[in-house]
Amino acid sequence: MSEPGALLSASALTAFRLNGQFMEVAERLARPAGLTAAWWQVLGAVLKEPLPVAGIARVMGMTRQGVQRIADLLVEKGLAEYLPNPAHRRAKLLRPTPEGLAAVRKIDPGHQELAERMMAELGEADWSAALQALRRLSAALEAIETS
Repeated sequence: MSEPGALLSASALTAFRLNGQFMEVAERLARPAGLTAAWWQVLGAVLKEPLPVAGIARVMGMTRQGVQRIADLLVEKGLAEYLPNPAHRRAKLLRPTPEGLAAVRKIDPGHQELAERMMAELGEADWSAALQALRRLSAALEAIETS
């Protein structure tokens, strides 16, 4: 395998493993709040502002259909609600209800503890450099996929 091919494979396998590790941690943090990692992910996307399902999918790197299924469940469980979208009649906006916000807030202490442990393990400079590298990889993939 060529050097670029080997780097691509190693990058992908590392990203898959990292995603699995993050999802495992997210499940553990979300469970006591009555959420799943996927529910937390969708609610987290709309904490600052309501978004349409397609917008959540773009931000979170999920499929629109997957987000739609989760959004409908969150609405059914009273953790989120749909609002009219002035920009598009059919694409309603999703936002958390007070119950949804309370559930996410229950995760905050565990999230903060994990963040502090990661900082102690990596240090701020190394963690920032790793984040920057991940963002560059993501941007590069996006650039070559859209060209």
